[in-house]
Amino acid sequence: MKLAEALILRADSQTKISQLRQRLVNVAKVQEGEIPSEDPQDLLRELNESFKQLETLIQQINRTNSQANFGEDLTLSDALAKRDVLSMRRKMLNALVEAASSLQSRYSRSEIKMCSTIDIAETQKQIDRLAKQYRELDTKIQAMNWQIDLLE
Repeated sequence: MKLAEALILRADSQTKISQLRQRLVNVAKVQEGEIPSEDPQDLLRELNESFKQLETLIQQINRTNSQANFGEDLTLSDALAKRDVLSMRRKMLNALVEAASSLQSRYSRSEIKMCSTIDIAETQKQIDRLAKQYRELDTKIQAMNWQIDLLE
């Protein structure tokens, strides 16, 4: 199985667990004398089995990511960490630009005027550079996911 397939299975497992959780919550209580539409014990067994499968899958994915060579003396795990930090930096700068460029309504000259303390245009260029780096790195990661075999 390829790493990309395992990632798809992981997402499917997480969705299934979420659905099982909701079904279990729905049958956790019934009116006295009524029978739940599904057996909570069966749902709990299925949920526990799904958790075991998810745990195994996550371990295999993590093992594969930490051993897969990404190039430039990096593992795939290193590349994923780098991509996550690029995303966080970009989001932080986006929030900064939003805060610095928000419009201020003044109704008279006596009201306090607010000024931006950052160069919005230059910060936007940084955001664009980070977005490009993110896209390029993500593309390479996605391509590798379809080439790497999942470790058992």
